[in-house]
Amino acid sequence: MKTMNNFQISGFVVNNATINQFATASIARFGLSVRRTEKIDGTEKKVSAILNIEAWKSNEASDSFNILTKGTRVTVEGYFKPEEWTDKDNVNHNTIKLVATKFFEMKDEDKSDETPAEQPKEEKKMKAKK
Repeated sequence: MKTMNNFQISGFVVNNATINQFATASIARFGLSVRRTEKIDGTEKKVSAILNIEAWKSNEASDSFNILTKGTRVTVEGYFKPEEWTDKDNVNHNTIKLVATKFFEMKDEDKSDETPAEQPKEEKKMKAKK
C-alpha cells in the first residue's frame, strides 16, 4: 500500500510571519487559524484551532512570504515532519511540524464558507452496436 504524507488546509494567518534568513534560504513561521463546525445535541458550534506552519524558500524566492500577514486568508499545502530531541534533563520529546511546500492567498470568490453544491453528473450515452 502506498503511503501519503501531505496536507492541504485553508485558514487565516494569525500574526505576521516571523522570517529568518540564512546564507541560501529563508524560513517563515506563522500561525494559521482554522475552524470546523461541530454538531452537539443538535446545535452547530464553530470550533477553532491554531496550527503552527513553517515554510522554507530560497532567498531569491522569499518575496512570496510577503502575503503571510495577519488576517490574510491562505491555502497551504505541505507535509508532516516528525522531530525528536532530548532536553538538558535527558528527557525525550517529539512533535510533528507542518511544513508548507506551497501557499497562496485565497481570492474573494474562494472565500465562501459554504459547501459547494453537488454538481449533477452527466449521463454517459452508450452507442448501440450495429
